[in-house]
Amino acid sequence: MLRPFVIALAALLTLPALADTSPDACVATGQWTRASDGRALESSSLLLNMSRKPAVLLGESHDNWEHHRWQLDTVAGLHALNPNMVLGFESFPRRVQPILDQWTSGQLGEAEFLDRVEWGTVWGYPAEQYMPLFHFARRHRIPMVALNVDLSLIRKVRVEGWEAVDEGQRRGVGTPAEALPTYRERLTNFFRRHEAMRKTRKHGEPATAVPHTEDPKDTPFTEEEKTRLERFIDAQLLWDRAMAEAVASVRTAGGNPLVIGIMGSGHLTGRQGAPHQLADLGIPDAAVLLPWIIGDEDCAQLAETKADAVYGLELLPQPAKKPRMLLGVFIEGTDDGVLISKVSEGSVAETTGILAKDVITKAAGQTVRKAKDLKEIITSLIPGVWLPLEVKRGDETLHMIAKFPAQP
Repeated sequence: MLRPFVIALAALLTLPALADTSPDACVATGQWTRASDGRALESSSLLLNMSRKPAVLLGESHDNWEHHRWQLDTVAGLHALNPNMVLGFESFPRRVQPILDQWTSGQLGEAEFLDRVEWGTVWGYPAEQYMPLFHFARRHRIPMVALNVDLSLIRKVRVEGWEAVDEGQRRGVGTPAEALPTYRERLTNFFRRHEAMRKTRKHGEPATAVPHTEDPKDTPFTEEEKTRLERFIDAQLLWDRAMAEAVASVRTAGGNPLVIGIMGSGHLTGRQGAPHQLADLGIPDAAVLLPWIIGDEDCAQLAETKADAVYGLELLPQPAKKPRMLLGVFIEGTDDGVLISKVSEGSVAETTGILAKDVITKAAGQTVRKAKDLKEIITSLIPGVWLPLEVKRGDETLHMIAKFPAQP
């Protein structure tokens, strides 16, 4: 999700191209590069141009520390040029906006802030990666805006489709612009890979057993898969649209602030996701800036990003990730416990016998009422552990053992 520093503006504007000088390098470390033609750009000119845009969207891989360091550097440089700024984050659903306001006005401490925005449940990536950005906003009293909607709405669309969601349940999000053909193709290919992995896991094989040599277009979809594909695309468009509407709303509310959007690069690549929805909302000139890890990116795809610029970063070792234990359920907190709204196929929960509409009341002997209570217990587990659960199913109280695999 860097506990470091804010680079001084002078250093940011004059960062030289340092590490990668091989003939094959299309982007140099510490250098802005125009994606359309691979031309190196002067930092001072690039940032000055960006500071005059209505919106600048900064991509990330959510768990990459270097991406978040680069975002902080870039935000600091843009703020020095245009302090009339608002920071928007994919990581927050709109319902926590009052808490973001309290944070930036200095009313909350870090621990209370993270608890009240339900960070561990809603987003889940290490808060240490994002806190320097949050502190920068607080220090400079830069408004922070929640760009996202609750994942429950996105999941509902993924299961039922956008048209099946009542107007009152859409949380004010308008109907998205139709997906660009290139975006539809990219999402379809992603869906194919996900389906292959799901089917493999269902048969008890590791995900790595999925063959990657086959052309995904060789396997036709079943009618049921076609329906789920359309709903998957609906859900992705909703996600893009919700964030685009939040950015557009801030920009057009008055004062003409520079709106910085912090979101996953997948929503930005090719200007197919959120930028496409912003153009539909009357903001066609939002800028897209992407991080580019030297040695971990394909130069043949540089122009395809359609970013205004990419920034070259070193391929550094990432902190070791703790194995992530997954029960495989969608959950909601209730007064009586944690309600299971959906059980994923091939999951630990399905193997355990947990069903949709069950309510988990205890885990490892501890009473659980909120979604975060259950998640905190599960994330503390190690591979291969057995987790005792107390589950209410109607009037029955069941005792189950969730057996987590030795290799998650």
